Amino acid sequence: RAQLGTVEKRLELVKQVSHSTHKKLTACLQGQQGVDADKRSKKLPLTTLAQCLMEGSAVLGDDSLLGKMLRLCGEAEDKLAQELIHFELQVERDVIEPLFVLAEVEIPNIQKQRKHLAKLVLDMDSSRTRWQQSAKSSGLASNLQPSGAKADALREEMEEAANRVEICRDQLSADMYNFVAKEVDYANYFQTLIEVQAEYHRKSLALLQNVLPQIKAQQEAWMEKPSFGKPLEEHLAVSGREIAFPVEACVTMLLECGMQEEGLFRVAPSASKLKKLKAALDCCVVDVQEYSADPHAIAGALKSYLRELPEPLMTFELYEEWIQASNIPEQEKRLQALWSACEKLPKANYNNIRYLIKFLAKLTEYQDTNKMTPSNVAIVLGPNLLWPQADGNMTEMMTTVSLQIVGIIEPLIQHADWFFPGDIEFNVTGNYGSPMHVNHNANYSSMPSPDMDHADRRQHDQARRPLSVATDNMMLEFYKKDGVLVPAGHWGRERWPVGDTTSWCWRCF
Repeated sequence: RAQLGTVEKRLELVKQVSHSTHKKLTACLQGQQGVDADKRSKKLPLTTLAQCLMEGSAVLGDDSLLGKMLRLCGEAEDKLAQELIHFELQVERDVIEPLFVLAEVEIPNIQKQRKHLAKLVLDMDSSRTRWQQSAKSSGLASNLQPSGAKADALREEMEEAANRVEICRDQLSADMYNFVAKEVDYANYFQTLIEVQAEYHRKSLALLQNVLPQIKAQQEAWMEKPSFGKPLEEHLAVSGREIAFPVEACVTMLLECGMQEEGLFRVAPSASKLKKLKAALDCCVVDVQEYSADPHAIAGALKSYLRELPEPLMTFELYEEWIQASNIPEQEKRLQALWSACEKLPKANYNNIRYLIKFLAKLTEYQDTNKMTPSNVAIVLGPNLLWPQADGNMTEMMTTVSLQIVGIIEPLIQHADWFFPGDIEFNVTGNYGSPMHVNHNANYSSMPSPDMDHADRRQHDQARRPLSVATDNMMLEFYKKDGVLVPAGHWGRERWPVGDTTSWCWRCF
């Protein structure tokens, strides 16, 4: 009796827990409960998402990366939705419904049986009381049973009531013992829940792991990837190129429209034009005709690309070797040390520095017009080709190592054919036209013709106004000194080769 009393108390507790779990678990279902798979699928958020992705893919088309991604993700989400439907149907069948039966049918039936037993006991007590009152009214002793038809009827009623109580009590005891024995089965509902969840997640994970390589393959195969701020090797590998796209695009356009532009690489371009061109280069889409009208923007974009590389084109690893080579006093040994450092560059870096130096050497062939001597080019581009690995202030870095970097870049340009023998095809991909050169330097009325003789060119230069322009980074200014463009800053007088002659001029230290 004591044990059954304990079981009876647990009945109510188990009922409460089962009811609460059933309610919360039902709320976790994303599909509509109690309907078949097809109807459930239509209401599932994942199915709606998959449909949205597929519709987006159809709008964008498979010729765009986003279209491909939407299609692959839409197919994956649809498969995940089908797995989710199967999972929810199984949870509903093996967990939710049994919990409902336990909480709302089995335990309430036992509790009803207990109430029924209590009623039968009352009926039995009532029958016994009536039978006892009949005996008293007959005047019989307490140990004698009344006789007669009425007394027999009362006795039979009392015995039947007692029999019903006994039967009900036995049934209740059996139900309670069965409940205790089936607790393992009830606990198994929760084990089943975890097993079904585990299987669902395993299948979903397998599905995602299967589609991820396809998504990554599409990403890797897509050629139009940003190049600014990305490692050189990564950009070349993705694009299948030897020369970085921004380098080739800018160099090729400058060859057509910027070689005679005065102060090229030193005049600061319009910030909005530069931002637009960089964004276009990142998309591998450049309107050559549009930017042929602004060579300074092209030069600025090239400098930005070189400066934003995670590692300088001439590499961190060889930085100390470059600096040591520049400090060698004897020219022949210094050139040999620089050549040795060049040969140690990784192939990708070597190809691109060779391409760039060959272009810069060609640019200095027009130094009488553009005022960009090898030294001037080295001053403005050197810090974008080589810098120390340690983080620090750019201005401070430029003031401490600028001369050493100029001593590295200048001889590379001056002796480009010795460092990098052989001709070079600048327009590697052949994607760029040949727009006519137009002078866009607002400080001068016109540019001299390439066919103008030396005397006419000199007279033309004397008629032009002095140049004073703001630049990026250190905002250097330029002044002409004996036909040579030099930066303002710390000045010193030294012998400086200009063209085929050597004369005294002022140079920045």
